[in-house]
Amino acid sequence: MAKYRRVRINDEVRDEMAVILRTVKDPRIRDAFVSITSAEVSPDLKYARIYYSHLQGDPREVANGLKSSAGYLRTMLAKRLNLRVTPDLTFIPDDSIARGARISALINNLEFSEDDKQSNRDEASDDTTEDR
Repeated sequence: MAKYRRVRINDEVRDEMAVILRTVKDPRIRDAFVSITSAEVSPDLKYARIYYSHLQGDPREVANGLKSSAGYLRTMLAKRLNLRVTPDLTFIPDDSIARGARISALINNLEFSEDDKQSNRDEASDDTTEDR
């Protein structure tokens, strides 16, 4: 039962943080198109790890912007969630999207290479049959 509650709280924190980030006026965050990928709240609800990704901007600047806005974000989160304790927020960059794109590119290159090998085999077999 308690695990299910934590899953719901994690989802709620993630969703609310995504909405709250739209209200942040810091250009390091606003211009970087930051999105929240997941949230993990500790069992005692005192700490939360917020995983984020961004499309533009310097990763260090985005991290510094989120770190400096953590107090504001926590205050806004407390107003939106009905929890006894509002967790301290720690922002962690999530590079899973970039890793996924890199893996997809590698797979596409692999498929292309296999297609090349197959077409080379077909051409080689055509050449040997013409020689006969």
